[in-house]
Amino acid sequence: MSGQGQDAKFFTRGKIQEFRAELQAAETKDKKFTKRKIVLKKIVANITMGNDMSALFTDVVQCLGTPLLEIKKMVYLFLVYYGRAKAEQIHLVIPSFLQDCNDRNPLIRALAIRTMSYIPIPVVIDSLTDQLRHHLKDRDAYVRKTAAICVAKIYAADPRKAERHGFVELLRDLMVDSNATVVANAVAALSEIGDRPDGVIFKLNLTVANKLLTALGESSEWGQIYILDSLMRYVPESHADAELMGERVVQQLQHANSAVVLTTIKLLLYLMNYMDNRTLIDYICKKMGPPLVTMLSSGPEVQYVALRNILLIIQRRPAVLKNDVKVFFCKYNDPVYVKLAKLEIMYRLASEENVKEVLAELEEYASEVDIDFVRKSVRSIGRLAIKVEATADACIKSLLSLIDTKVTYVVQEAIIVTKDIFRRYPGKYEGIIPTLCENLDALDEPEAKAAMIWIIGQFANRIDNADELMDDLTYNFLEESTEVQLALVTAAVKLFIFKSSSDSVKALVHKVLKWTTEEVDNPDLRDRGFMYWRLLAINPGVAGEIVLAEKPPITTDADRMDRGALDQLLLHTGTLGSIYHKNPETFIRNAAGKALTDTPALNPHSRQVLVPIQRVQPPTGPVVVAGPGPIEPSASNKPPPPLPDEATSPGNLLDLDGEDGEDSVHGGDDDETEEDSKARPAASAAADPYASLDSAFGGYAVDGSRPAGTRRADEDPLF
Repeated sequence: MSGQGQDAKFFTRGKIQEFRAELQAAETKDKKFTKRKIVLKKIVANITMGNDMSALFTDVVQCLGTPLLEIKKMVYLFLVYYGRAKAEQIHLVIPSFLQDCNDRNPLIRALAIRTMSYIPIPVVIDSLTDQLRHHLKDRDAYVRKTAAICVAKIYAADPRKAERHGFVELLRDLMVDSNATVVANAVAALSEIGDRPDGVIFKLNLTVANKLLTALGESSEWGQIYILDSLMRYVPESHADAELMGERVVQQLQHANSAVVLTTIKLLLYLMNYMDNRTLIDYICKKMGPPLVTMLSSGPEVQYVALRNILLIIQRRPAVLKNDVKVFFCKYNDPVYVKLAKLEIMYRLASEENVKEVLAELEEYASEVDIDFVRKSVRSIGRLAIKVEATADACIKSLLSLIDTKVTYVVQEAIIVTKDIFRRYPGKYEGIIPTLCENLDALDEPEAKAAMIWIIGQFANRIDNADELMDDLTYNFLEESTEVQLALVTAAVKLFIFKSSSDSVKALVHKVLKWTTEEVDNPDLRDRGFMYWRLLAINPGVAGEIVLAEKPPITTDADRMDRGALDQLLLHTGTLGSIYHKNPETFIRNAAGKALTDTPALNPHSRQVLVPIQRVQPPTGPVVVAGPGPIEPSASNKPPPPLPDEATSPGNLLDLDGEDGEDSVHGGDDDETEEDSKARPAASAAADPYASLDSAFGGYAVDGSRPAGTRRADEDPLF
């Protein structure tokens, strides 16, 4: 077309009558078709501007007979816009379509079938079917790669027709084409079809996977992404297969495109679940670090995507970036969302070797101006004390110095994390309680207030004026939030147990319990008040044993994602799911779920937390929504016929995989840590976790606080 900037003059609003007159005038004395070209450019420009040009359908279609490729492109673009809306006139274009499908120029042949695939009307699809079959075997690679994408569009319009005419099998043959671009497009089309709920099941065997790897080096960036993503559909049957493929793919980590790098990392993380060679796993983890670090030198948006993916990767493979914590230190000009993401990664990578550097950096962040960033930094200091015991003393000193600043939100965050430190190290740091009590008036947030109330109640025997502090805190009991009220009720009972002989404490706990049981509407709060009242009335000694029972120490296990969910999320590395940290099927309609497949090569630890994915079959008939009024009897109210079983249903399985071997365990996941072993839940074999929901409440007593029949012999039957 014309040079850059010369077509701007066509972007002026025009009238349909003027365009029609210009097209009719261009039919005479226009041997080089210059006039038609100018008019069509004006029409296309008006379409781009949002003006309706559908009234010119018959006039524009007449230009299809022009042998000029530039004019054909503009006419076909017009048909893409208005072909579906003009279904009653589309038969006028079918002969020209078929003529162009047999043109000597491969660009025109490809343009014709591509335009037809964009018009999902039955008459167009019927005409396209035979032509598409021939073009999938065309001698020109450009036509074949265009035809491959057209198959996916035909499948979206009419899946059953595409399967009946064998288009899926023809796509499978294109996966071993000699041209890498054709292979990439065939893989892209099959992947799109395989991701549909009603699509075929797209698997790869080792032979096809090796041929795709051969085409990888000759493909474009998008082609490499499609091929790497499709290799996730190959399920290794032995450790050697996974290790060989990993060695061939690892060189793609040097690619300049960040999308190719993330897709390669996703594939390698998937293959490592089937590897047994510890040396190779360590080598791959070492190679994955530099490209991830390189991505942090990009713009803030790319940085954020990389950081969210890194946060998942280091939870599963901490060796990838264990020595690169300094890379995640925040810069002064980083956006706040990048800073918060880096802060979380710094905490994850903190260890005894680098904890001093991390703590010094967090102390610097605590003096920044951004309130959210400062809050997260102070909280990270407390979490660091819980995670790395060797630095607990230094973290406490840092928190005390932050409390001395008297900045309200800093003090509140420090008190919140100090409560957790008391739980983590009982009897070690209670000497700082007087300093915390001095800042009681600065607390105005529910979480900080509840934390301080818990400290006062838990250590009431060490605080001389605990009853006075509690009396002040309960002054506005009925106006407080539920979180604070629950903490006040428990703290009042603890205070009474410690100082049961004090009349002022008796009056305080009586007042609080009376408010809780008579003037509060929240059922959780009211039930807790009744429970404490009965405990104190029946046996205060037993009440003390229950309320002041030894609590399990806080650990960092709660910060770790469930291993099975983590393995599943890592299959979506580089997608929206890895940014939201949610599986795509939870926020994208009809998205296909992914999970590891159990084979003899799968590591034992991955097998134990395996999350099965059930393929959802869509309803075969139309969905009928009942309208208002009584339901009229009808012969069509019969239940739908049962769906065919997936394994035996013909036409819905494209299996490029080999035969499944028997399940056995070979090797192990050498990257499993002791912390992983403690946090790993037992695998559930039940296909439906809600199967016993009907009888879930059948065994409860009327006033019982637990299912009947579960009381132990050594328990006091208070209820």
